[in-house]
Amino acid sequence: MRPLCVFDLDHTLVRSPLDLVRVKREIRALVDLEGVPLPAGAATWTIGQLIEAARAHRAPLAATCWAICLEHEEQALAAAAAEPGAREAVEALHAAGYPLAVWTNNARAIAERALGACGFDGYFQRLVSRDEAALKPDPAGLRLLEAAFPGRRIWVVGDSWVDGAAAHAGGAAFIAYGADPAELARRGVAPRVVLQDLRHLPAWLRTAAC
Repeated sequence: MRPLCVFDLDHTLVRSPLDLVRVKREIRALVDLEGVPLPAGAATWTIGQLIEAARAHRAPLAATCWAICLEHEEQALAAAAAEPGAREAVEALHAAGYPLAVWTNNARAIAERALGACGFDGYFQRLVSRDEAALKPDPAGLRLLEAAFPGRRIWVVGDSWVDGAAAHAGGAAFIAYGADPAELARRGVAPRVVLQDLRHLPAWLRTAAC
């Protein structure tokens, strides 16, 4: 049985100007302005952790934080294009009979529009977004995929340490795309391989399955 191949969206399947560092900086500024108490180590927190702290401090504040995320995602969508090599990789995997899914921290509506705009309609059997599951590195999205594809081994493909950490936490294998090995190591993420060209993914998976 072919394993399930799960792709991250931004900077993996889709190339866009979405700047998550800027998004996090704006949310942190809002959280600070609203007087949300944060520990000394909060500088390394993810966007999701900051929003959870905002929610715990004052529930409506979380909605404002999510609105910041959505605004940036909407703006980035206008310039979105398929990541080089992504279409070829997805087409080859689909033709070879691999079930395919997308697991993203984006809103579902944004992800669906991005996939359609970049020519990925019809390839993915399941999309898991932040509307259905907690943000990566929480593995909640992986639990949904396991339920949708019971009994299948899962490979997670992504560009960020959060993709790898989520895969590890959920017991899935991780393939890094274009990621910085030093940053992955610093975060305790050990990918099976780091690919610089997604067109090499189908051949690598065939070898890994042998």
